[in-house]
Amino acid sequence: MTVVSYVGPDFEPSPPRRPRRRPLTVALAALVPGALLGWVVYEAVGGPDGGSAGAVGTPVSSRAPASPTASEPTDSGNDDAKQPSPTPATSAPATSSPGTSAPAASGPLKGKVIVIDPGHNPGNFQHTAEINRKVNIGTNWKECDTTGTSTNAGYAEAEFTLDVAHRMRTLLQAQGATVKLTQDGDRPYGPCVDERARIGNAAHADAVVSVHADGSAAGNRGFHVILPGSVHAGAADTRPIVAPSRRLGERIAGNFVRVTGSAPSNYIGDGTGLDTRTDLGGLNLSTVPKVFVECGNMRDSKDEALLTSGAWRQKAAQGISEGIVSFLRG
Repeated sequence: MTVVSYVGPDFEPSPPRRPRRRPLTVALAALVPGALLGWVVYEAVGGPDGGSAGAVGTPVSSRAPASPTASEPTDSGNDDAKQPSPTPATSAPATSSPGTSAPAASGPLKGKVIVIDPGHNPGNFQHTAEINRKVNIGTNWKECDTTGTSTNAGYAEAEFTLDVAHRMRTLLQAQGATVKLTQDGDRPYGPCVDERARIGNAAHADAVVSVHADGSAAGNRGFHVILPGSVHAGAADTRPIVAPSRRLGERIAGNFVRVTGSAPSNYIGDGTGLDTRTDLGGLNLSTVPKVFVECGNMRDSKDEALLTSGAWRQKAAQGISEGIVSFLRG
């Protein structure tokens, strides 16, 4: 994936030019628009909290919800059924409908469709009856959705996933891809896990990535990528997508390490950063290559410092995006 420079223009005044210097003047004039374009991209990608300009470990803004108590159960990584947390999250304003995308630019991914699935929803905590409704995932019935987890300081997973998804969308659209989101904080709850799968299927996506963060015990650190196992039951048949999904997951894992510097999980995947599961509706019901990415553990203080940093979230978005690009370009 092409790396875009985010350094803004910084030019020293030029000395008086003699006529014989005119070719240099023309060359400098040609460079100025490119530098200004880099600055515009920086401003667009930076995000409301400083984006890639932030420092690692910088706290998130005060709009995060209150902290869960230490006695609350931690999340064991059961993504489709993370235990609902009593911690409310601030709902994002409605900006676009799920599955919409700005017109794609020309680039190496022109003609490719990528679906980003930001895990959970900021409004889920207000709709516990709806998200606890069971849906069929092929192998069994499971909750429609959950609230997700949060850091000990109250930064909600649903807020994290939307932020990373937005950053990924910007990066991938710059490569020419058509990018669709399963939700953009613009619906009261959900969508349910079966609908999330259907959105990717209906888009005939070339790749789908569900963005999450884990809620395991303190001391458990690192990221992992969840791959679909072979399932053939009811409406679920992952057999055609198991191999391409593994390739997608491997490319994402490798690029995530390279870009973020984060290590693979020390508690899932035996150090590979890869975990295969057959109990997640979002994977079981997919008919296109799809993986989940658990970017880190929100309940570990060291991972929390990363996940709450705008600069690190930009690196996470870039690592995942470059993995997708590597997969799609073969």
